[in-house]
Amino acid sequence: MRKTIKSITLIVLIFILGVFFISLNKSTDYNTEHLIGNKLNKIKFESLEHKKIFTEEDFKKNNYTLINFWASWCAPCRIEHPILIKLSKEQNLKILGVNFKDKKINALKFLKDLGNPYDYLAKDTSGKESVNYGIYGIPESILIDNKYIIQKKFIGPLNLKDYDDILEVINSL
Repeated sequence: MRKTIKSITLIVLIFILGVFFISLNKSTDYNTEHLIGNKLNKIKFESLEHKKIFTEEDFKKNNYTLINFWASWCAPCRIEHPILIKLSKEQNLKILGVNFKDKKINALKFLKDLGNPYDYLAKDTSGKESVNYGIYGIPESILIDNKYIIQKKFIGPLNLKDYDDILEVINSL
């Protein structure tokens, strides 16, 4: 009986140490590289300003669409905003802004104060819809083509390198 208890204790201890060791070697980085090249399915966002739902049909005619998840309360969103304003002038790109867990009045004031780079303005007041797109924090952006294939995904505020990367993709037609 004692031998059985010792054996079971040893097996449990080895199992716990094994799980601990495996978890130490596992990467904790938030990496979404695996999403690039995949197709977005069932695009569906509620308009921030109108009683309209944006779906795949709204983006079919665009060569490229940048889906940008942002909020008025997000300090890094203010940092990336000038990049979005510059991108809004590009012919091959349309920008969908998804206002994330924000109040409409604050979002519209943010855009009035800083400028509105968005061709489409949507909302995700609960944050639940954004999770379907691999969004866990903001700002994040996804560049898709007219077949809804993810070309690039950007975590954090867009910067000048990201701007150049986006231009390289959208001007490669």
